[in-house]
Amino acid sequence: MHFVLPPDKGNVHHSQQRVIELTKLVGSGREIADTMSNAVVNGLAGAGGGIIAQIITYPLQTVNTRQQTERVAKKDANLLVPHQPPPVAGGTLLHMFEVIRSEGLGGLYSGLMPSLLGTAASQGVYYYFYQVFKNKAEAIAAKNMRKGQGDGSVGMFSWLVVAALAGSLNVLLTNPIWVLVTRMQTHTQAERKIMEAKREELLREDYENTFMGALQEKLVELESIKPQPYGAFDAACEVYGESGLRGFWKGIIPTLIMVCNPSIQFMIYETSLKHLRATRGTNKKAVKSVTALEAFLLGALAKLGATVSTYPLLVVKSRLQAKQEIGGNISQRYTGTVDAILKMIRHEGVCSFYKGMSTKIVQSVIAASVLFMVKEELVKAYTVLISRRHKIMANMVQ
Repeated sequence: MHFVLPPDKGNVHHSQQRVIELTKLVGSGREIADTMSNAVVNGLAGAGGGIIAQIITYPLQTVNTRQQTERVAKKDANLLVPHQPPPVAGGTLLHMFEVIRSEGLGGLYSGLMPSLLGTAASQGVYYYFYQVFKNKAEAIAAKNMRKGQGDGSVGMFSWLVVAALAGSLNVLLTNPIWVLVTRMQTHTQAERKIMEAKREELLREDYENTFMGALQEKLVELESIKPQPYGAFDAACEVYGESGLRGFWKGIIPTLIMVCNPSIQFMIYETSLKHLRATRGTNKKAVKSVTALEAFLLGALAKLGATVSTYPLLVVKSRLQAKQEIGGNISQRYTGTVDAILKMIRHEGVCSFYKGMSTKIVQSVIAASVLFMVKEELVKAYTVLISRRHKIMANMVQ
């Protein structure tokens, strides 16, 4: 005969305690995994949104970079050499038509491939570290609340620090890509400047020459040479040939200072998003109720404020990263950030720091709006999938 012994109450209690401890351990592990997973998801979503936004707005970005690096001395702007084509004047559309007329549609997409790589890398790196630092900031705020300090929410200054840290890491890691993109975007413009300098030299040398036929032949021969877009490898060789490895980090100082741009952008965005959610309640459903249109508008507002405040630094960065040897004019060569600022003020005036700002505002606002909208939708879709997965796992355990 087999006798069934009654369950030992001590063993049952001990088993129950073990189950509770294991449940807590699994829950803690899941929270850590969810935190890391959340950072990765935000990084991938940011990269995806950035690529889509970049493709849509790249022609505007190309035109804007050329506007920023167009150099016309304030005293000599109206003293152009006869027959020398003046810089393109007018609005963004006129600049785009001029690029298409002289270089074809492909001219608006010079450097697109490295730009997409740079966008994916930049947005991925930025959003990943942004989410990591954001999680830490929220954990610190929650810990302070348990100590009776604060209401558990992250303040504006903390958002600024979080965005600045993420932005600094992003700049240091991805600056070489953007140097190549700037070179490719401005290559034909730089070659045109060199050709104009050669034309000016021919006119100066043969000004008193009675043999105008020889001069005309030389000018026709010169004009027949059209600059061709070059690839990322050519740009990399050119940069390395000029300055070595340090050339890939040209413009790093104004770029690091410009970290305040995304810091301001994300501070405005997070604060506006927090205010929007607060007006709808504190339950979980309210958090998910932010629509794609609202994310689009909040992103536009955030980027507008950030772009206007930091645009002069962007112009200086573009000038430093573009080809320096243009026309043999020493006033157009910059040895560093301070040198660039002083020469721009001396030779072109303060207005040179705001060249193409209207184009940049349009491009940045559209790009940021699309980026935030796509990112929020991707994160939302991932959240739904994970929620369903957790429910399925819970049902299987039961």
